[in-house]
Amino acid sequence: MRDTAITGSKETLTRGVQVAVQAALAQAALPPEAKVTYLSAGMITSNVGLCEIPHVVAPAGINELAAGMVQQVILEVSDQPIWFVPGIRNNDGAVAPENVEKMDVMRGEEVETIGAIAALDIRGPALIIQPGSHSKFIKVDADNRIERCVTTIAGELLDVITQRTILASSLKHQFANEVEAQYLLQGARDCAAVGLARSCFSVRILDMFASLSDNQKANYLLDAVLQTDILAIKNSKALNIFPDATLVICGKKILKNAFEILIKDDAFFTGDVVVIDDNQPSLSGLGALEIARVRKII
Repeated sequence: MRDTAITGSKETLTRGVQVAVQAALAQAALPPEAKVTYLSAGMITSNVGLCEIPHVVAPAGINELAAGMVQQVILEVSDQPIWFVPGIRNNDGAVAPENVEKMDVMRGEEVETIGAIAALDIRGPALIIQPGSHSKFIKVDADNRIERCVTTIAGELLDVITQRTILASSLKHQFANEVEAQYLLQGARDCAAVGLARSCFSVRILDMFASLSDNQKANYLLDAVLQTDILAIKNSKALNIFPDATLVICGKKILKNAFEILIKDDAFFTGDVVVIDDNQPSLSGLGALEIARVRKII
C-alpha cells in the first residue's frame, strides 16, 4: 500500500495479495473447486487499498462493524467475493486545529480489539493498548463498543531515532532485544521530567561516559519514547480515560513488557492490567471471524 501511495498504481498491492492468497490456499491443501470465504480488514480498505470503505462512526461494536461489511469481487485475487471490514473514526464532525486532538481513525485495530474482547472475555470499560509502528489506544465502553481511539507514531519515531540520527552510532543501529527494567524506567522518568528531545541526547551522553551495554542504552531510549504514549493516554481529550480503567496490552513481547512496567510504575493507573499471552492466536483473525459470524457470512 505504501507503493500504491507513491506510484498511484495498485498493481504491486494486488499482486502481493494474490501471492499471499495462493500461498494460504496451498498450505490449507484445498482443492481448486473449494468454496472459500475471504475476510479482510485494515489499510486494505483505505484509499490506497483494494476496496475503499467509509469509516464507521464511533461508538461502534461488533454489530456495527458487521453491518458495515462490504463484499467485492477482485478477479486479480479471486473469482469469489472478498468481504471487507470497515474501520472506525472517532466522530463525523468538522475537524479544525482547535479540536483535532479529539479526532482519530483506525483500520485493522478494530478487528484486533474484537478479537481481544472475545479471547479474554473482556467486560468494558477498558483500554486496549496496541503498540507498534503506530501505537493505538482504544477505549471500549461498558457495552464493549469501541468508543474512541488515539494514535501515535511512537514506533516510527523509535525507528528513525535509532537508525537515522546521531544516536545510531551510540546504539549500533540496534533496538532493545531484552527488557531491563532499571534502564526502561530511568528513560521514562527523564522524558517525563525534561522531554523527549533531551532524553534522546542523553543516550549519546551515556554512550560517551557510562559503562552501559547497547541493550541497556536501547532500553533507556525505548521507554523515553513510550513515555510520550503514556502522556497521550493520560491527557488525550479523545480518550478521557479514568485511572481505574482495565488496561489490556497487546503486541510484541518486548513492547508489551515495557508498557506493563511503565504503567505499573505510574501512580495514575489503579485498574487491572492484563497482558495478552505470547502464544495467543491471531487476534485479528479471531476478530474477523467473530464479526463474520454476526453478519452470518460463516
